Amino acid sequence: MTQYAIYFHQQWVGDHDLEWFLSRVEPSTAVVRDMEEAGVLVFAGGLVEDMAEAFSADGTSGTMVVSDGPYTETTEYLGGITIVDVPDIETAKMWAARVAEGCGWPQEVRVVK
Repeated sequence: MTQYAIYFHQQWVGDHDLEWFLSRVEPSTAVVRDMEEAGVLVFAGGLVEDMAEAFSADGTSGTMVVSDGPYTETTEYLGGITIVDVPDIETAKMWAARVAEGCGWPQEVRVVK
C-alpha cells in the first residue's frame, strides 16, 4: 500500500457565507467516516487559517533559526490535508474526488515518499 496526500490551498475554498460552510460539515465528515470504515485513513484535518499562529524553522545556513510566521510570503497557503493509505493511484483519486465533493472545493493528490 502507498500513502497519498490529498490537500487544498485555502484560497481554493472561495468566498462563502457561514450557512454554506455549515452545509459542508456533514458531507465532508461523512467522507472521513467512510475512509475510517474502509481502513484507509491515516490522518485528516484542516489547518488554522491565522498565519500569525504559524512558524518556520530553517537550518540551511548551518544555524537553526526558528521564527514567527510562514517561511515565505505567499498568496497561497495550505488549508487542510488528508493522508490515505491505499493500494494505487486510482483509489487515491477516488478518495480525493469524494473529499472534493464533500468539502465543495478542489483537492490535489500527491504520493507521500
